[in-house]
Amino acid sequence: MRARLQATNDREALRERYRPARVKLLFVGEAPPASGRFFYRADSGLYHAIRSAFIGAFPSVRSADFLDSFQALGCYLLDLCGRPVDDIEPQRRKRICADGEIRLAGRIQLLQPETIVTVVRSIFLNVERARKLAGWTGLHVSLPYPGRWRRHQVVFEEGLVPILRRELAGAFAASREDIVRQSKPKV
Repeated sequence: MRARLQATNDREALRERYRPARVKLLFVGEAPPASGRFFYRADSGLYHAIRSAFIGAFPSVRSADFLDSFQALGCYLLDLCGRPVDDIEPQRRKRICADGEIRLAGRIQLLQPETIVTVVRSIFLNVERARKLAGWTGLHVSLPYPGRWRRHQVVFEEGLVPILRRELAGAFAASREDIVRQSKPKV
């Protein structure tokens, strides 16, 4: 129990490290995987799928420092549930997801993102209820979880790339200008 609590605290500290000052695009996943992998450790399937979509939308995004670019573009990923649920029987999993709505509503209210992207269709209604609880109005898009099957990854990427281009084009241009300015030698 104590080890699980410590793992959760470590995960949340890492997530918080990458929170942008202003959240333009909030991604909402179901929960961190039971495998111990985690988006902000750059080792989860969701990390690889989102990174691939960003590179598809903005080819100059470098995969080596993707999490820094993700943050600089005003993107952030939260989970509906604070602990893994992919190893739990379906009825209990649904209850835990429903219980996560209030916590998520508080985060949405705090962050006030411009757009929310739910990355697991099965939690769309949970995120909708959290959005309403938070009093948040804005664009809320639902995408299928990219999973391990290539066809799911393709559908995910084809859905996400246009959203990224539409919602982040200005932020990406500003981010690129900052990089160019920082790389020029000072006179």
